[in-house]
Amino acid sequence: MTNVRGADEFNHRDRIRPKRALISVSDKTGLIELVGALVSQGVKLVSTGSTAKQIAQAGYPVQEVSEVTGFPESLDGRVKTLHPKIHGGILADLRLKDHREELAGLGIEAFELVVVNLYPFVKTVAAGARGDEAIEQIDIGGPAMVRAAAKNHANVAIVVDPGHYSKLIAALNQGGTTLELRRELAGSAFTHTAQYDSAVANWFSKEFDSLRGEPGRSPGFESELNPSFDLSSVLRYGENSHQAAAIYNQRGAFAGIAQARQLSGKEMSYNNYVDADAALRCAYDFIEPAVAIIKHANPCGVAVSFEDSEDAIANAHLRAHQTDPVSAFGGVIAANRMVTKKMAEQVSEIFTEVIAAPSFEVEALTILSKKKNLRILELRGGYQRPKTELRQISGGLLVQESDGFEGLNSRDWVLVSGPALDDAGMLDLEFAWRACRAVKSNAILLAKAGAAVGIGMGQVNRLDSCRLAIARAGDRVIDSVAASDAFFPFADGLEVLIEAGVKAVVQPGGSVRDEEVIAAAKKAGISMYFTSERHFYH
Repeated sequence: MTNVRGADEFNHRDRIRPKRALISVSDKTGLIELVGALVSQGVKLVSTGSTAKQIAQAGYPVQEVSEVTGFPESLDGRVKTLHPKIHGGILADLRLKDHREELAGLGIEAFELVVVNLYPFVKTVAAGARGDEAIEQIDIGGPAMVRAAAKNHANVAIVVDPGHYSKLIAALNQGGTTLELRRELAGSAFTHTAQYDSAVANWFSKEFDSLRGEPGRSPGFESELNPSFDLSSVLRYGENSHQAAAIYNQRGAFAGIAQARQLSGKEMSYNNYVDADAALRCAYDFIEPAVAIIKHANPCGVAVSFEDSEDAIANAHLRAHQTDPVSAFGGVIAANRMVTKKMAEQVSEIFTEVIAAPSFEVEALTILSKKKNLRILELRGGYQRPKTELRQISGGLLVQESDGFEGLNSRDWVLVSGPALDDAGMLDLEFAWRACRAVKSNAILLAKAGAAVGIGMGQVNRLDSCRLAIARAGDRVIDSVAASDAFFPFADGLEVLIEAGVKAVVQPGGSVRDEEVIAAAKKAGISMYFTSERHFYH
């Protein structure tokens, strides 16, 4: 049991100049630059294996761990640093006289700096490693050293991220590490080992639980979920001004809105990020050049250009704006193609909060940058819809596969009423079906010529969504096509669409009253297709 000491024995030293450093890194990024800075400050280096070899090859003096311990690396490198002369040097509390005396009696030298990062377990598994190959990348000595140094941050600085080397070097040039810096580095170190252990635990669950065939488990989901996120920035406020908020980047995530580069405009808000993400997802639901305009996470405009010409993205934006020009005021725009000069000229005439796209023509950027309040976001590496979605609930987390349209083929739909549509009609119906996914349920979307003309969203019954879509479409409802994100529970919603002038409908089907709904469609002579797949979006 650890002795309990009086508070006066633990006076924290602020600035500590390292005399001796232990270095053992898998990620060699910036290693030699760091070593050069340490040696110039007179720091003695102790290292292991390939790290020691690289330091020596660079011409810097280094002592092998085996020289310190008097014991060779053994068991194929599994045992290297697990020794009292290493851990005693890391864990000794040099504020305490008896610790200093005990070190002297045992012939152990203290470390004031530990630079360690762990075996690349996550990368190895991501590359397809299984079984023993993956297990050999489970680091034992590394986490032990990291945790020991982080615990003893009163005396030792622990660095696990090459991104922190510059901060360390700056501190050394000012006389040594401060207590504030050591505490910050210790926090990063504990996060590093926690995420590493979580990755190993999740892999074990996925690798072995399915082999046991335990009830209630699915090979597609981890028995424990520990996603890792890094703080990107603190936002001015959250959804409302009294709520604090921040944005984090998910480690290992594909490029998305969180990784976008802001080229111009005011600081992004919480709501800006939510709407921009919804807009990008809507635009990237389409293969064709597409533009989505979002307000409060719902599309108030969406359109595609079936001709991928020079003016395609500008044409898509123009028709998306025409869906609902009133609601588009103060909206968020996303395009799945480069923003051209022509599109930029159109956007510049409309008050817009955010525009996000994979890239911008130079002339377009010049035009848009003149709008000082317009936030311009350029995607880094494009956009990819996440494979899974996480939603926090009280006391837990919901996880599901992300909804999308991989392999959408309207030839698989079932025609249950009316004549088969021609190619142009089917293009519109496919467009409506894709666009409808981005609308909050209950969702009805009316479309014509590759553009939404009326949208009914977020209503608590489908009949009201139909009426709202018709009201927003006005005269454009005539000869439009309609998509419903889920089946019609009664014929009344469909009858309202028919009476307004809709010529074709696509919906999942599956209601106990499908026959009544089909009968209403047949009576009106309209075409109706069943997809057997719904797209609820709550």
